Formats: sequence, C-alpha cells, structure tokens
Amino acid sequence: MTEFNNRIDAQRVILNLVNRIFWKEELYGLSTGAIDRWVRVNGIDPLDDLPRAVRESATKLFFLANKSQEQVTDEYRLLSVEVFDLTERITRFVDVKLAL
Repeated sequence: MTEFNNRIDAQRVILNLVNRIFWKEELYGLSTGAIDRWVRVNGIDPLDDLPRAVRESATKLFFLANKSQEQVTDEYRLLSVEVFDLTERITRFVDVKLAL
C-alpha cells in the first residue's frame, strides 16, 4: 500500500506543480491523452522541457504502477528516485515560467 500511496502522491505533486501556471486548460492527468490535450489546448511546444519532463514522469509512474503488485526491486527503487528527480526538474521549469 505504501508504494501505491507514493505513486498517487507523486502524480498529485506533479499535477499541482504544473497547474501553478495559469493555463487555458489545466493538466488533468498523466495519461498520454491528458498530456496530449494539455499540450494542444495550451499551444505548448511538445518538444519544450516541461512537457517532455511531464511525459517522462508519466511513463515512469506507469511502470511503477505495473510493478506495485510485485516485491520492491532495485529497478523499482531506481525509478522512484528518477521520478523524484523529474519532479524537481518540473519544479524548476515551473518556477522559471512563473518568474517571466
């Protein structure tokens, strides 16, 4: 259950960070469809750092979700650290955008 809560918390943190910026439409989830819509509606260049970091985070969190039923492995721990690092990157990207 701890892994599940950590994953959900990580998703919530990422969504809250991204949505600190005033967008035409907020990012409502970390599915491919939700991210694609957010990028399209807000006219964001999909190659910009922020959407790339969001996509990478979503991919890693999806992988962690599929591993939640298994014993925590070194790979799971490594991905958890990578998600944390990506969250820090997203924080920096958002802070820069808010400062403009």
